[in-house]
Amino acid sequence: MDIRKLRYFITVAEELHFHRAAEKLNMTQPPLSQQIQNLEDELGVKLLERTRKMVRLTPAGAVFLEQARLIMAQLERSIQLTQKADQGIIGHITIAFVDSASGSIMVDVLRKFRSAYPQIELTLREMTSSQQLQALEDGQIHIGFLRYQEDTRHVSFRPCQMETLIAVLPDHHPLASQTQVSIRELADEDFILFPRHLGSPFHRLVLDYCREHGVDPRITQEAIQMYTIVNLVAAGMGVSIVPSSVDVFQRKGVVFLPLEENPPSVPLYTAWRTDMNQEVISRFMSIVDGEYELR
Repeated sequence: MDIRKLRYFITVAEELHFHRAAEKLNMTQPPLSQQIQNLEDELGVKLLERTRKMVRLTPAGAVFLEQARLIMAQLERSIQLTQKADQGIIGHITIAFVDSASGSIMVDVLRKFRSAYPQIELTLREMTSSQQLQALEDGQIHIGFLRYQEDTRHVSFRPCQMETLIAVLPDHHPLASQTQVSIRELADEDFILFPRHLGSPFHRLVLDYCREHGVDPRITQEAIQMYTIVNLVAAGMGVSIVPSSVDVFQRKGVVFLPLEENPPSVPLYTAWRTDMNQEVISRFMSIVDGEYELR
């Protein structure tokens, strides 16, 4: 059974007149009558009662008309959805991010994207940078917000935000009332840092900065999530050096202070698959480019 036969039947059933239906379909009446006869033979059911004076639906024909309309409506919807998917108006993408990227700017990107493209489904996953790189390589995510880049097949990178390093101290610390702090003043402190094996470039950046200024940090605790680091500092377990965006995790018990000694820049990269869901990814990246201005 092909779609043409359904369209022919629906037109005849709505007109209840073969000549008018044929004119509406831009064809002659005999081929139309033959197509309806073929449809009835294929179904093994009489759909129309025909006399010289009238045409009417059989009970089976009324049921088939209802279902045929549903089929045609679904077909039209399928065509529209397929075209929208090709245009990147609908679809699905999975986005991963390091927790320090989950602040106001990331929120703004997601809000604007959802507003612009409500039919695109988003799946969000919080991951470390190294986990994102592996997930991008494996095709498990489409877009990532991470702290460093590597040569990875089918993945492109673009810096979207430049931050700096800041210190986070317990609010009862003797240096907490200062407007800024020297890294040398923290030389004897216990440090809580992101583990090296899950983010070696960022870990190395912090250590190199400290050692450049004569400080060899005594690392007594490690934590994967930046908000966990902040909570451990609040608990008096030590001090830490974190990206400046982490101050979004403002909470009672900690203070965030600028560092005196010209701290290095900390990039946040956007990474995306170059061989998957390109139209949808392109639309998301346009929102990112409009929101992030390497600030």
